[in-house]
Amino acid sequence: MALTWRSFDFFDTAQIKITDDDTRAFFESNDISSVCSGSDSLFLGSYDGVVRIVGPSWKVLRSFQAYDHGPITHMRQVEGTSLLVTVAEEPSSADATNPPVLKVWALDKPAKKTGIPTCLSTVSINNGKKPFPISAFTATEDLSQLAVGFANGAVTVIRGDLIHDLGTKQRIIYESDEPITGVQLHVDASLTTLFIATTSRILKLVISGKGHGQPPRTVEDNGCGVGCMAVDKKTGDIVVARDDAIYYYTMDGRGPPTAYEAPKKLVEVYQDYIALVSPPTPAGESETLRRRFWGATADSIFTFTLIHPDLRIIAHSESVLSDVKHIFQLWGDLHILTQDGKVFRYHEKPLQQRLEMLYQRNLYSLAVEVAQKCGMDAQQQNVIFRKYGDYLYQKGNYNEAMTQYIKAIGSTEPSQVIRKFLDTQRIHNLIEYLEELHEHHRATSDHTTLLLNCYAKLKDIDKLEKFIKSPGDLKFDLDTAISMCRQGGYYDQAAYLAKKHGENDLVVDILIEDSKAYDEALDFICHQDPETSYPSLMKYARVLIEHCPKDATQVFIDYYTGKYRPRVQPAVVVNDSPAASNGGFAAGAANAVQNLSNLLPLPYMNTLAVAPAGQQGVARQTVGDGDLVLGPEDVPSLKYTPPRPRTAFSSFIDHPDEFIVFLEACLREDSLSEADKTDLYTTLFEMYLHKSTEKKGDEHREQWERKAKALIEGTASGAQAAKPPIENSNVLLLSHLSDFRDGTTLVKEQSGLHFDIFRSYTSAKDTRGAIKALRKYGPVEPQLYPAALAYLTSDARVLDDAGPDELAAILERIDKDGLMAPLQVVQTLSKNAVATMGMIKPYLAQRIERERRDIAENRRDVAAFRAETDQRRAEMAGLGARPAVFQATRCAQCALPLELPTVHFLCKHSFHQRCLRGGMGDDGGECPLCARDNATIRALKKSQEENAERHELFRDDLERSEDRFKTVAEWFGRGVMTAGSGPPRVVE
Repeated sequence: MALTWRSFDFFDTAQIKITDDDTRAFFESNDISSVCSGSDSLFLGSYDGVVRIVGPSWKVLRSFQAYDHGPITHMRQVEGTSLLVTVAEEPSSADATNPPVLKVWALDKPAKKTGIPTCLSTVSINNGKKPFPISAFTATEDLSQLAVGFANGAVTVIRGDLIHDLGTKQRIIYESDEPITGVQLHVDASLTTLFIATTSRILKLVISGKGHGQPPRTVEDNGCGVGCMAVDKKTGDIVVARDDAIYYYTMDGRGPPTAYEAPKKLVEVYQDYIALVSPPTPAGESETLRRRFWGATADSIFTFTLIHPDLRIIAHSESVLSDVKHIFQLWGDLHILTQDGKVFRYHEKPLQQRLEMLYQRNLYSLAVEVAQKCGMDAQQQNVIFRKYGDYLYQKGNYNEAMTQYIKAIGSTEPSQVIRKFLDTQRIHNLIEYLEELHEHHRATSDHTTLLLNCYAKLKDIDKLEKFIKSPGDLKFDLDTAISMCRQGGYYDQAAYLAKKHGENDLVVDILIEDSKAYDEALDFICHQDPETSYPSLMKYARVLIEHCPKDATQVFIDYYTGKYRPRVQPAVVVNDSPAASNGGFAAGAANAVQNLSNLLPLPYMNTLAVAPAGQQGVARQTVGDGDLVLGPEDVPSLKYTPPRPRTAFSSFIDHPDEFIVFLEACLREDSLSEADKTDLYTTLFEMYLHKSTEKKGDEHREQWERKAKALIEGTASGAQAAKPPIENSNVLLLSHLSDFRDGTTLVKEQSGLHFDIFRSYTSAKDTRGAIKALRKYGPVEPQLYPAALAYLTSDARVLDDAGPDELAAILERIDKDGLMAPLQVVQTLSKNAVATMGMIKPYLAQRIERERRDIAENRRDVAAFRAETDQRRAEMAGLGARPAVFQATRCAQCALPLELPTVHFLCKHSFHQRCLRGGMGDDGGECPLCARDNATIRALKKSQEENAERHELFRDDLERSEDRFKTVAEWFGRGVMTAGSGPPRVVE
């Protein structure tokens, strides 16, 4: 298998972060009994009979009680509808056997009384009253036929109209002594075939259409495990996964299998890929390593693999540190749900990124196959031909390289190829390429000049005359013409060409960067629709505010408050002017490109008025002899979504007066969100304080400080009646930086200082109040407990008021959270002759007993680790004392004779360096034949390295630990604080 399959990493893996606490708790509770997806939703069935619907935000959007008792074992959602099929197995009693119950729900029809979806039909599934669980389930898209397989070897077929509840018929169509491991339906226009998998056989049975009523026919005398049968919805083939290969079954029988040797637990078809889950490897050296690092969790290390059978590619493979319960497709990606409630998403990398992996290994033929499988058009496939040509050119195969370059003309920059063949020895190849450029209409004037020079150098008069006499006109490039105008100083002409061809951004660039016509640039921006004007407005915001402060500020206010309307400047529309005709413009533009000195200055904005896009329907008025004028009132208001005000803040740097005008204008709008209000109020408060310190003088400072104080108190002019949404921390910081004492005082009055509250109770000897404050603020202020301990033991009357139970509770909390060491507790209690030994005796006894147990356990661990360390050192000494001899003569990957550069591994496998994944050598390759065992160790090491950088995990574990020193030692022993080793050596 390792010699025929190529391994790549075509998928990006990410763990789904469920932010909703209730949804995350449900996933981690291990209470999910079944999973299905469809209609842009994820459906979860639980053991208590509840169906939960998860939306794109990974939050439970809806749930309902589908069954009173029993787990929901199977579900099916009909794509494109609101129908959901659920199957539950209610527990049987000693007196009666409860059959499984199938229900069809209409999710879009909630019941009026209960609010849960309407149950369209309910069916009790017949199994001859035998208490055996359901092992397989399938249904057609219209729910007219369903098949249920049981663990006792029976298969029941249900027919009828479940959607309209018009009755159903059931029949046990197959019985055997072997458990049913899978059922799948193959539906044709007039024939429905049921494929049945047992532990030892694959059968097929026609359940409707021609041939109905015949007994099941054995397709193959090999079965599969539960979860190892799936259906390819694109082709209708039945996919069966066994340990030796992937098998395909059609109506004609078994198709050609795809050999892939690995134990398999689950299989799913995803697009052109087969998703496989392999159970943990058998006990061995890798098992010992896993148990050394993870103990009992090593038994749950599974392998998840995505293969492409047609291309014989392993698209992704990784080790999963938990059992994989479900594989499902959701929102275009593949997902897996593990035993510990984690969800991982597998998103196929972009096609270009996958092709780059193939380019690194010079697999261009395979790259073409991958591109064709993905539906890449011929134009995009030319990129592969170009890269193939580069590869052949480097090898010196110039004729074949030119063949590939010609195929890639549509996507290759001609200059890249021309530079390669400018050598006089390859002039025939260069002529061939230049001729093809002209055939494909991709040639420029420079290419034509070069081709003519080649003909002249070879003295090929016939080709030269044929080419010169060929019809056709050469075209000029608009960007080149504009660039030449700008370089020659003809800014009005450059702006005219850019405006004529709709290059609005380029017009603004020319007016500001070249002409320095800031007022004209702002006016041009204001003539554009909102979506077009916004990029230019933001690009030159500081420049426009610097040179046109009043007008630019007003434009920003209009745009960000949703009042922006494109300007309409009254202009005369010239009727059929020869200068405005297409032919005249094209001739003038071509003349401008060829000779800038002959280009006459043309007025930019005065000769021709072009109505902005979207205004063709604006009313016009007659002014004179057929001339039309547009008025500002004729322009309709364009709907657009104003951007957030904070995006404009950076534009007003060094312009505080204009910035304050902008902020105050935005705050007068009623449609602001809470986040925008917070940004505007906070920034305006900061600008008021900035203005107060801008000039010297008490009157100036008091004026702006009054505005700042009125703003944070909610009494400013135009402000809301309620307190402005400014965080106290921001007010405190800004007030401190500007020495604004009124702001600092106001924040302190509004802040709740928990420790000061507790201290006020203790100062007044109010024991009950202190205890009440301790219970209220203790969870958020843990240091209150040591302070409470010192207070209760400071006076006998205080201790009597509190009682011994309260002292014991405080000691228990201090011990649980590790707030104080035992010696500190004793020292605190010994300061006053109030607490007795009997009060702390239970606390000390528990501490001593726990430490004794920890010492005994640590001694046992030390002895075990020393024995294992001695064993490993002996093995390492043996490896270091004996030299490694490599005698392989052929590559273990391609079976060809070895040639340099080669890579030898200590496992006695040798490879060409190019045959390794990605051509790895000195940079960290591994033996592909030994990759399975190494994958487990790599997954463990990767997990440790990730945990080493996630300090929040260590801190969280440390805070929740009862013995912090033990926790630190445990984390250190896992190796998360140890630097990694270097890459393997490459021998050449």
